Amino acid sequence: MSRMLLTDGMVFDSSTATLEGPRTVVIEGDLITSVGAEPVPAVADDEIIDCTGTTILPGLIDAHVHVAVTTMDFGALAGHPESLRAIGSARILEGMLSRGFTTVRDAGGADAGLSAAIERGLVDGPTLLRTGRALSQTGGHGDVRTPFVAGLTCACEIAESGIAVLADGADAVRRAAREQLRQGAHAIKVMASGGVASPTDPLWMEAYTPEELRAAVVEAERRRTYVLAHAYTPGAIIRAVEAGVRSIEHGNLLDVEAAETMAEAGAALVPTLVTYWAIAEYGDAFGLPSWAVAKVGEVLDAGMESVRIALDAGVTVGFGTDLLGEAHDLQNREFALRSEVQSPAEVIAAATLANAHILGMEDQIGVVRAGSKADLVVVDGDPTADISLLTDPRGLDVIRGGVRRRYSSSDD
Repeated sequence: MSRMLLTDGMVFDSSTATLEGPRTVVIEGDLITSVGAEPVPAVADDEIIDCTGTTILPGLIDAHVHVAVTTMDFGALAGHPESLRAIGSARILEGMLSRGFTTVRDAGGADAGLSAAIERGLVDGPTLLRTGRALSQTGGHGDVRTPFVAGLTCACEIAESGIAVLADGADAVRRAAREQLRQGAHAIKVMASGGVASPTDPLWMEAYTPEELRAAVVEAERRRTYVLAHAYTPGAIIRAVEAGVRSIEHGNLLDVEAAETMAEAGAALVPTLVTYWAIAEYGDAFGLPSWAVAKVGEVLDAGMESVRIALDAGVTVGFGTDLLGEAHDLQNREFALRSEVQSPAEVIAAATLANAHILGMEDQIGVVRAGSKADLVVVDGDPTADISLLTDPRGLDVIRGGVRRRYSSSDD
């Protein structure tokens, strides 16, 4: 088997958020086989990449994306044929890989076909972990129907609504969770509070009862996986964590009590600061409904403080973006926003090992270590000293599963 040798690069240790090196990283197949300070003699057929002056990072991980939401104009999206949405999703996934993200967790909307397209080489994208359709109560964040749409005629129905399914009552939640898991979901997502991109739920609304939340958690645990919860308010966060939810998404209105509850339970926070910035800046231009743009003001400025509160409480803080449609190109701006409350090295650690821990994959990704998956990003310079090398990447070597892609600078 031929090898790939990355020689003389500084290596980011995501467990300590520091640089080590120079080091030589050896890749055989789709695995890293060694990382060391001593030179490795090359043999015939080795591919040698001189990494002098570069930093070798673990492949970046975005723990909250929506690759199936191909436009912010929700009204138009509903009328797009499946073929158009699939092609749009493929372009979004390819863009993510070009920005250094080798693994992403879709938090609602991506189906098994997109995962299969990547696995079969039809789409050159990151590893795609899916939650399937998110679970929402009627009138919750996953319910995209306006007040003018008639309700369901039978309480036993579980209806699809955009990127979610509407399931009311513990039995319906249980059935909906089982269905997502049957279709290969990596984890289950529940909508535990109101949200921005839905018309009838105020942000302060605490959705789902403890019994409903617990039903989702039990079904996930039976499949040896976990539940992530969209939640803004302290009450919604505490209710979700007490039900056994492992990952709180957004959490913009987090307070000290909720953060301490999370820390005690070992629950993580996945902030998504860039999506609120993007909605405020570009929502109108990209066709986001006016009611959604108006809602974002309630959480825009609070997100940064929620990260500070979580860190002070000892909560594991990951990295997500939650961008929609045309805004996906802004994905790497999350590094700049997060660097206002954390050091660049800490933000990179959040987007690598912390996210791998949240996904339950810390033994496979998020580290540059012998035995881990050969997902790496080679960056010219030192992003721990200059985060703009990631916020505005201008030429990356991205290695996913041992296969190298070179993305040239837009200035070349």
